[in-house]
Amino acid sequence: MINAKTIGQMFGAIFLLVGILGFIPNPIVSPNGTFVVNTMHNFVHLLTGAAFFGGIHFGYPRQTIIGVGLYYVGVAVIGFLTKSDMMLGLIHINTADRWLHLGLAVVILAAGAVSIDDKKSVS
Repeated sequence: MINAKTIGQMFGAIFLLVGILGFIPNPIVSPNGTFVVNTMHNFVHLLTGAAFFGGIHFGYPRQTIIGVGLYYVGVAVIGFLTKSDMMLGLIHINTADRWLHLGLAVVILAAGAVSIDDKKSVS
């Protein structure tokens, strides 16, 4: 089993970095990148990263991982049901984003399932 705090820190850092990267022109995560983002999409990534760190800070790393995983299941479903390139009229997405969100849901939920809360590491 893997420590949930470590997993949460890893996911949190990745989401914060992707959120910041979205504001910098690049071919991967940008308005014209492989993964299409706009300002609102970038803020969602930053908030997701903050949620991971908040869950760790308040002593609920595993629950946060599972909660974010379930959130991404919802994001994936809404993304696939969205016919346009604007999810909920606010968040710019494309086909790559839709599949990435589904993959993230699976990976994050799997990480939550195999993780353990180390009560000694939570303060």
